[in-house]
Amino acid sequence: MNLIEQIKENAKKDIQRIVLPESYEERTIKAADIILQEGIAKIILLGKAGEIEENARRLGLKHIGKATLIDPLKSEKREAYADMMVELRKSKGLTKDEALELLNNPLYFATVMIKYGDADGEIAGADNATGDVLRPAFQYVKTLPGITVVSGAFLMFLKDKEFGENGLMVFADCAVHPNPTDKELAEIAVATAKTTKALAHIEPRIAMLSFSTKGSAVHEMVDKVVSATRLAKEMDPSLRIDGELQADAAIVESVGLKKAPGSPIAGKANVLIFPNLECGNIAYKLVQRLAHAEAIGPVLQGMAAPINDLSRGCSVSDIVNMIAIAANQAIGSK
Repeated sequence: MNLIEQIKENAKKDIQRIVLPESYEERTIKAADIILQEGIAKIILLGKAGEIEENARRLGLKHIGKATLIDPLKSEKREAYADMMVELRKSKGLTKDEALELLNNPLYFATVMIKYGDADGEIAGADNATGDVLRPAFQYVKTLPGITVVSGAFLMFLKDKEFGENGLMVFADCAVHPNPTDKELAEIAVATAKTTKALAHIEPRIAMLSFSTKGSAVHEMVDKVVSATRLAKEMDPSLRIDGELQADAAIVESVGLKKAPGSPIAGKANVLIFPNLECGNIAYKLVQRLAHAEAIGPVLQGMAAPINDLSRGCSVSDIVNMIAIAANQAIGSK
């Protein structure tokens, strides 16, 4: 059984409520049908019930009847949700009428559902830009205690099983934060460790990457990685983490032994933390294309509840996988 199948099976053991605000989008409703058929999660579809049911009939979907259908414009929870929004955003001067207007937007409605406790996670982005998906999440769900930055991790499945954990590696941040400070980079490392445990059920061995290994180069960019490594250890003393390490020293045992003798991580890393988004995004795409690796993500991490953003070019299978991943994140956060 591969990891994605394990993630799906784990989700079935503790069913979570995942809200899909893009119910009108064909790939999304097809993915919802598969999730309901396989019993991976409870699905909440936002939109007009008649339109959702008609789309399901047109597409020949047999299981949408198992979903909970909620029209944000008619929900009996609108008043309660709006009151909570006003309380949470009173410092920003949000009024009740403004809150009710925001709730007409399914992306806001979905996020507020999670904050209120009526859903455990959200998947969106097949038909909305990342900024539109994340804006309500930042405003209402916010980040985990002690975490100030949201980041994006990718599960990288390599054909060469020599690397990482039998070919599995986790890369971050490859999707969100352009240029993290040392403290933010440390938070990304801690959040990625949590993601790795929740999804892969393996012990993270984290390499903080740089163009330097253990002082081989002197530069303020290296200093940031060294400081981030120290701060991450202070945030979570149980972490197995080391840096700064060059990529080859992190993943190739012979190189690690030569460049960083005595390092508990060098040559053995299964989690790679990149110093900035430019490096991370380029690296995962190169590995995906040149090594023909399967890249699953981005899995957004650091939020107080799982809210994952899809690529607008995603497939039905991608959405199914991300729903299962969000369910596992929700289970892991309990």
